[in-house]
Amino acid sequence: MSAPLLSITGIGSVTPFGPAAGLLSNLTIAPEAIMSWPNAEARRAFQVKPFNPAKLVPGAKTRRLDRLSCWALVAASLAFQDASLDLDAIDRGRVAVVFASGLGCTELTEEFFRSAARNGWNGTDPITFPETLANVPACHIALFHGLRGPNLTVSGENFAAEIALLRAASLLRHGQADRALVVAGDALSPAVFQWYESAGLLAPACFTANPPVPAEGFIPGEGMVALLLERTPAGQGRIYAQLAGGRHARRGDPAQAVREIFSSQPALIYSAGHGSPCMAHSLAGAMLPSAARPFAGEDLPVVAALAVAEGLGASGGLFHLLLALSRHAVSAPTLLLGVAAGGGFAALRLEAS
Repeated sequence: MSAPLLSITGIGSVTPFGPAAGLLSNLTIAPEAIMSWPNAEARRAFQVKPFNPAKLVPGAKTRRLDRLSCWALVAASLAFQDASLDLDAIDRGRVAVVFASGLGCTELTEEFFRSAARNGWNGTDPITFPETLANVPACHIALFHGLRGPNLTVSGENFAAEIALLRAASLLRHGQADRALVVAGDALSPAVFQWYESAGLLAPACFTANPPVPAEGFIPGEGMVALLLERTPAGQGRIYAQLAGGRHARRGDPAQAVREIFSSQPALIYSAGHGSPCMAHSLAGAMLPSAARPFAGEDLPVVAALAVAEGLGASGGLFHLLLALSRHAVSAPTLLLGVAAGGGFAALRLEAS
């Protein structure tokens, strides 16, 4: 018996495009000068502009939260809003939260360790310590919305977001929850950006105003995306797409894996490299050849080509999916394929509702 299709019924995001419920309407963006911390010379990235969370999520108290936790709470709330889901009308014990991040709450973690360096371990700041825990964004979501279902946090090289989505699907298909909120993202901090720069991983666009093409390196970015996945959608609400299956592996032949999960030839969405959301602008196709190599010689229709950072971050998968849905609605069997620069892949099969 084939596995049931699971429906994506709500989307919320906090990205360089701004906070949004549902699909993105304006997909034109360019890297901007970093103003969040001082730099001796101009540095550029795709950054989330400051906004007031209380205007989007009334009652949310985010003053002591890391930006990542704040974004997770806002994106989750926008996804529920987009799905028109009345949490008071459902069993909140049957709503799971699955969170993915490659780096976690880097800003307050950095602040906590700096306080230890200045004052010793006995003099660390206790207020910042909770935000150093990897699972704290998922906890904030559950506490704020009163969700008592399974609460998981995953991380993994390159494919944390895709793993989270497949874990959520497993919870639903095994009857452990009726709905799952899948949330994935990462934030830029001075330490993360400086590491990228010291390692020589950044593209020329990070340093010059008008680079020709980012032939080498990447443009780092940040953001958060939340998807509401439902086993049995209530009523006749909107469904963005249905998740029919997927697979991820640290190594192997992605083309062979795709043939195994597709009985017919799919439309193909390439995502070249993985990391925090970025590079959704006119240079986005620059890395496409690296993703296309596994399918050289095969006539697969490409409906979208996406590119994001290939660095330490591993949470770009849901952003890829949001961009793909915003550009091209799923009208036929579609494959969202991510190929990591160092090997490995993640493949998600989407069907039209």
